[in-house]
Amino acid sequence: MVVLVTGANGQLGQSLQFIASNYPRLHFVFCSSSDLDITNFENCQATFSKIKPQYCINAAAYTAVDKAESEPDKANLINVIGAKNLAEVCKANDAILLHISTDFVFDGNKHTPYNEDDTPNPTGVYGQTKLDGEKAIQAVFEKYYIIRTSWVYSQFGNNFMKTMLRLASERDSLSVVNDQIGTPTNAVDLAEVLIKIVLSNKNVFGIYNFSNEGQCSWYDFAKKIFEINNCDIDLKPIPTSSFPTPAKRPKYSVLDKSKIRQVFGIEVKNWEESLK
Repeated sequence: MVVLVTGANGQLGQSLQFIASNYPRLHFVFCSSSDLDITNFENCQATFSKIKPQYCINAAAYTAVDKAESEPDKANLINVIGAKNLAEVCKANDAILLHISTDFVFDGNKHTPYNEDDTPNPTGVYGQTKLDGEKAIQAVFEKYYIIRTSWVYSQFGNNFMKTMLRLASERDSLSVVNDQIGTPTNAVDLAEVLIKIVLSNKNVFGIYNFSNEGQCSWYDFAKKIFEINNCDIDLKPIPTSSFPTPAKRPKYSVLDKSKIRQVFGIEVKNWEESLK
């Protein structure tokens, strides 16, 4: 079974490469943006006709949340046009699309975990383009899995965990916001889930949530990172108002994982256990 992965050099792409050898039944073809430019429809068509995948995991995305506010066209090109192009070539080649979306499709005004049926209401360009990308896929065909996730980190790429460890090596003290609540997600756990969906052959298409289990603030997350790595740093909690950013962050973005658990029998690790 051939699985084409876009965005091979990103966090999720590298996490999939990290575990790919554990799944000999699957033949992975990893494409970076220089191998496959998802914003170029002809390039997508040519790549699909050459590789002939049964599945496509779209791990390519514009994820610079703050930068998106000043680069809406670029975010739209990758997150919307790119997603639509992949959906159309998947449809033409009878391939199944697994597409990664985000907690940023919600406004964060809830106080209980978001499920797949909650009404999206993005507050910034990044969240809006990710939602528009979901809609673009849904308008093309029905053979898709859209996986919404949150606070992704790993040993690969750029992410909060690596930034915290870098800052801890450069500074004696650090302030981190403590009034945004969500769930960190280990990208390798997310990669495992995508492969489980592929291997299930269930074809129960639609939108699913996946993150690790539990909830915390960014401050709690940083504290746990430093604790595990024995970093001696003076960590201070601050409100979001003390750290203004171009894009508004959801105050609460915990995702309800009941659906993915029930349909695919997926066990979800606690974020603290996974972080270790």
